[in-house]
Amino acid sequence: MPVTPGADAAGRTAIIAGNGLLPLKVAESLEKQGRAPFLVPIRGEADPALYRYDHAEISVVEFRKLIGSMKAASVRNVILAGGVRSRPHFSDLKLDGPTLAAIPRMIGALGRGDDALLRAFISLIEAYGFRVVGAHEIVPDLLAPPAARLTNRKPDKHDEHNIAIAREAARMIGVLDVGQGTVAVGGRVVALEGAEGTDAMLERVAQLRNAGRIPPKGGVLVKCAKPTQDERADLPAIGLSTVENAARAGLAGIAVEAGRTFILGFGETVAAANDKGIFIETFGSTDS
Repeated sequence: MPVTPGADAAGRTAIIAGNGLLPLKVAESLEKQGRAPFLVPIRGEADPALYRYDHAEISVVEFRKLIGSMKAASVRNVILAGGVRSRPHFSDLKLDGPTLAAIPRMIGALGRGDDALLRAFISLIEAYGFRVVGAHEIVPDLLAPPAARLTNRKPDKHDEHNIAIAREAARMIGVLDVGQGTVAVGGRVVALEGAEGTDAMLERVAQLRNAGRIPPKGGVLVKCAKPTQDERADLPAIGLSTVENAARAGLAGIAVEAGRTFILGFGETVAAANDKGIFIETFGSTDS
């Protein structure tokens, strides 16, 4: 039977680990709490550092192995952490019993956005008796703090105007389950995040800048959760690479949703922003 989100997280916890720093941070936090995590690194996605933990590597189409390995490890709770660059292809599926049972639930979600796909996957995991919990329940200290400026530089009135425009655009693409990030430059939206992710979007902004298609300097990146986001998976995140790419794209700063965005490597990320002369600030929920 499906289990209740946010219920008591007693029992062993598995981390289904995609790319990025978040899975490692969650694993380290569980380890510090004396709760030995079980890692399920996704082949071709997960950080090699995760393989020092008790683990069972899977591909995105090995559903039977996923369920079997977690049951064998006496897992009760499951955390989805990190990104996945490639979507599953049904041509690669192994047609065993659990996988065949999963297909009807997943096939409808494949034609929609990432949030729909993750909701379907969470529902499927819970149907096998596991409890899916959010990474933010394990590492709440990584969430962006309440509305505040985190850096030495603060946004000016042009930056604030760009933030307001980018926030509205981010809310709209979130409703459509498209992405979580937007860039506004010179009072207009110039980039929307899609399946390529934030870093690739920022690279496009840099290309537009170099081609003279947008003003030579300024602009902001905004990241926020989708209005209907299931917070147990895929909360937006920024980190050192985001700062570096934002600076490379000539942006003045970054604004993220407080309480629903991870700031990975907080001290390092803020220090890099200060070094590059860009701001980071947080804002209240887009739902309010």
